[in-house]
Amino acid sequence: MAAPGGDMQWCFSQVKGAIDDDVAEADIISTVEFNHTGELLATGDKGGRVVIFQQEIENKSLPQFRSEYNVYSTFQSHEPEFDYLKSLEIEEKINKIRWLPQKNAAQFLLSTNDKTIKLWKISERDKRPDGYNLKEDDGRCKDPNSITSLRVPVLIPMDLMVEASPRRVFANAHTYHINSVSVNSDHETYLSADDLRINLWHLEITDRSFNIVDIKPANMEELTEVITAAEFHPHQCNTFVYSSSKGIIRLCDMRESALCDRHTKLFEEPEDPSNRSFFSEIISSISDVKFSHSGRYMMTRDYLSVKIWDLNMENRPVETYQVHEYLRSKLCSLYENDCIFDKFECCWNGNDSVVMTGSYNNFFRMFDRSQRRDVMLEASRENSKPMQVLKPRKVCAGGKRKKDEISVDSLDFNKKILHTAWHPQDNIIAVATTNNLYIFQDKIN
Repeated sequence: MAAPGGDMQWCFSQVKGAIDDDVAEADIISTVEFNHTGELLATGDKGGRVVIFQQEIENKSLPQFRSEYNVYSTFQSHEPEFDYLKSLEIEEKINKIRWLPQKNAAQFLLSTNDKTIKLWKISERDKRPDGYNLKEDDGRCKDPNSITSLRVPVLIPMDLMVEASPRRVFANAHTYHINSVSVNSDHETYLSADDLRINLWHLEITDRSFNIVDIKPANMEELTEVITAAEFHPHQCNTFVYSSSKGIIRLCDMRESALCDRHTKLFEEPEDPSNRSFFSEIISSISDVKFSHSGRYMMTRDYLSVKIWDLNMENRPVETYQVHEYLRSKLCSLYENDCIFDKFECCWNGNDSVVMTGSYNNFFRMFDRSQRRDVMLEASRENSKPMQVLKPRKVCAGGKRKKDEISVDSLDFNKKILHTAWHPQDNIIAVATTNNLYIFQDKIN
């Protein structure tokens, strides 16, 4: 990536997870999210577990070795359930994790599977009460007649304990699978979206939510599109966007009406007739939408590209970046092996100058918006020596292959990076391969 002082180089920092080639389904990472300071990094997996990593304090004497992330807390967020009315199994897989801004010593996060959202409190305990009057140290109650004097209980130091406790459970509001959760900038409400509806919740109220978007037709045979992602604006609490399987993004203003079925703005790029094919509709489906930190732009990810939209211009994106255009000739085989339906996510860096998204063969790509340069890197255990600089990778789409290029035919479509996250302040990135979490950082000269 281009940086003010020349080219930014990315180095391997850490890898988390088992090395085995035999991957258990439950260990597959399904979401990755930094908190607002970047001190904590949460991952969710298909087994319903949430693992939180904490950034260790930097070693001031060795500035080239930036702080590492170590396991802070692990807990079971969701369990498999069964819907007896519909005879449907509800899997425990964590679809999304969203951190709430920190207000006190504890941290709070929302985690969701297909049907149920939970608010978790993560708190530390490093002291325990000692010197009870009415019970023994092991917890047994004392005989009141044996108490001859009273003492004042005291708090004594103990080994640090991190506790995760569910504070709220928001259930029974979604008929279809939840694909998005987004916390509002008012820090009091959040939205959850499934294939056909978006609901607005208050963080303190679990027994009711407001339906703010409903695109379900009266006759399901007339259904032409579904909601794929939704997000609140980072600064305007009344504004949110949602994307659809037709490649359309709708911006809604909750001040206009209680039900936001009529959008305020509609962002859609006209299709290039020369690229029209049987797969056009599938590859135009948007898998992720993210507002920039500034709130001026939003980024969308479809199957082959990343697009940056200016909120003031609806008719076309201001920037389009091809992620893996070399796969256009492979769409038929990608359709047959169902890879064409993979949902890639995307993320912004802290100052909105670079965007990142994943690809196949454990490749991920960064696009520098100001320099109009991009780099493709690989998350691999072969490049996992501490502070080893990552070499840019290139894919050869056809013709004569150069020495350092990889043929498009030799790409492994089972190795894919769907989930990535960028530290909100530093050049530290987290990239999830199947069951491993790679952490990279920029090289400090």
